[in-house]
Amino acid sequence: MAEAVTFYIFAALILGFAVMVITAKSTVHSVLYLVADFLCVAGLYVFLQAQFLAVIQVMVYAGGIVVLYLFVVMLVNLKKPPELYSDPRRLGKLGLAMALGVTAELGAIATYGWIKPAVTGAGLSPKNVEQLGRALYSDYVVPFEVASVLLLVAMVGAIVLAKREL
Repeated sequence: MAEAVTFYIFAALILGFAVMVITAKSTVHSVLYLVADFLCVAGLYVFLQAQFLAVIQVMVYAGGIVVLYLFVVMLVNLKKPPELYSDPRRLGKLGLAMALGVTAELGAIATYGWIKPAVTGAGLSPKNVEQLGRALYSDYVVPFEVASVLLLVAMVGAIVLAKREL
């Protein structure tokens, strides 16, 4: 009974902070509500005994991503009127088509996951960090390296784009 109450408290806090992120008038306040939301998600992970995910949630999202959001909020001049943001070259129909395609793809993934449940790898328990590390660096080393190369390419691309404007 106490577990259910704790879960519902965390769920209510997460939903409440998510609504506050969207409805906040100030963008800085919105980012701070986002930090609180990420911390509540980390608390929910701790409650579910997934401590590794909780630490990653705090370090990556509540730490790194939110700092990135704050830099963007502070660097972008939000005092401009909305007309200055419009771009006549914007391809709205293409963007809508791509959004519908991604939504259809997510629906197909969810349907496939519902029909055929995921197979867990060789007794891997998400609660044990040592097993997670062994599986990541033995069975899943190629996808891990591919993801690291993609992140490196994205970082170099961001630096090139930022350098072009400076």
